Amino acid sequence: MRTKHRDTATGRDDTLGTRERVVRATSALMQRQGFDGTGIKQIAQEAGATLGSVYHFFPGGKQQLAVAAVRHGDREFADLLREILDSEPDPAAAVMACTRSLAEGLRESDWVDGCPVTATALGTAGRFPDIQQAAAEAFEHWHALVLDKLRAAGIRDEDADDLAWTVINTLEGAELTAQVSRSVKPLEAAGRHLARLITLYQQAATTP
Repeated sequence: MRTKHRDTATGRDDTLGTRERVVRATSALMQRQGFDGTGIKQIAQEAGATLGSVYHFFPGGKQQLAVAAVRHGDREFADLLREILDSEPDPAAAVMACTRSLAEGLRESDWVDGCPVTATALGTAGRFPDIQQAAAEAFEHWHALVLDKLRAAGIRDEDADDLAWTVINTLEGAELTAQVSRSVKPLEAAGRHLARLITLYQQAATTP
């Protein structure tokens, strides 16, 4: 969701409070540059904030900023996912719509804006448990949204849980592959095959 005066390269929005601008700038920068490639001075500059303001809100420094950025990325994708799932009664069609939305976002960013949660978490794997925990909670959050949609469509609980994880895992992998290859084909293929899989589970749920 784009807002007034937002710098789409950094996430800066001059209508927001300082803390939120700092979090959004951190998320956008780590999305493109990773954890190690992003410095606090750059975050402050892109957010239009002073270093003192950044440390006021985040005394734990870059590690605390990264946790906040991951949680911001979690909320952003959850909002997008919820909107798409709610707009399509059929979960198969909803998942295909999600892959199209992800493909459109990548193409509009010239293939640089992938998943901010994954980008930040992978760059800190094995070093910062709190960042890893925030990322794990994000995946659980997205899984729960898809799970609710599949259950509402009549898919059996024992199947819906595994299928929801399959959807999230496939979307993450397809988005990364699309970004690296600079092509929407991986996401398009993922959408088609996930839709077929979901339809099969729906049919199985109605078979006596």
